[in-house]
Amino acid sequence: MSKNKSHKGLLKRIRVSKTGKIRHKSANFKHLRSHKSGQRLRRLRKGSFMASADSKRLEKLLFRRLRGRTQPRAAIRRSPSPAESKARKEAKAAEAAKANA
Repeated sequence: MSKNKSHKGLLKRIRVSKTGKIRHKSANFKHLRSHKSGQRLRRLRKGSFMASADSKRLEKLLFRRLRGRTQPRAAIRRSPSPAESKARKEAKAAEAAKANA
């Protein structure tokens, strides 16, 4: 059975953040700018995040789940620092020694 391929045209137009949000460029900024106000052009210059409902639609095109779409940011687990993992190992070893004694 063949693999599912992600939509290459979509991948060129968006960036998926670590939390699963989707960044994209605003439409209507490329040309015909002379009649648009400066305030409108400044607003269009900034990239924006896509709404959750739209990102659900993009999951089908990308063939992957976008992590933070429905989760709060605090719920996403992050990798521990080397110091944290060392402290966790030492605590686990002390606990094991205590249980054996």
